[in-house]
Amino acid sequence: MNKLNQTLLKFELEQNFAYDDYFVSKCNYFAFNLIESWPKWEKNILNIYGEKFSGKSHLSQIFKKKNKALIIKNDEINDDFFKKIRFHENIILDNLEYVNDQNILYSIFNFVEQFNKYLIINSIDPISSVNFSLPDLKSRIKNCIFAKIDKPDDNMIFALILKHFSDRQIKIEKKIIEYITKRIERSYGKILDFIYKVDQFSLINKKSIDYKVIKKILEE
Repeated sequence: MNKLNQTLLKFELEQNFAYDDYFVSKCNYFAFNLIESWPKWEKNILNIYGEKFSGKSHLSQIFKKKNKALIIKNDEINDDFFKKIRFHENIILDNLEYVNDQNILYSIFNFVEQFNKYLIINSIDPISSVNFSLPDLKSRIKNCIFAKIDKPDDNMIFALILKHFSDRQIKIEKKIIEYITKRIERSYGKILDFIYKVDQFSLINKKSIDYKVIKKILEE
């Protein structure tokens, strides 16, 4: 694992999931509004989907703190799963892509509907696009609300760059951030990649960040 990837991994472990640190823009407004409007949902199961680093886990943590939800990780989905969720009204299932037992997933859906609980499922792709072989599971999936977090728009890109530079005490002019916003690839992962390259340059070279540095890193 190279140094940059190690840094990105460190970032994943140290993210701040505070409510005030979640920036709402057009690309994520629908998903955020659903989280805020609970329990006034049309259905009991919500699938929030979007690319990696798009803020799904952050939204889940906001929901957890606000509504005392239980977050279940992939390796916790086993025979003891239902003992854990029995006394929780709100359940969050992370990383659906890695759930291989369709029967357990089907049982979760049934459990939620039978006992009038609420379930949030985070995934990269909508669960309706997953090629499940279990017919009853396919039928249950139709009974979900789908909320997509789109690729970051200009406001989101600007906010992410400004926040992460500020967190790292990297001073940069507003017009340079605007320059980056118009040229960087619209991908949450690429934005974080870029931020850490700038951070590494700043730490190693002890120099201010100007257009020349930004252009070089953007072209890498």
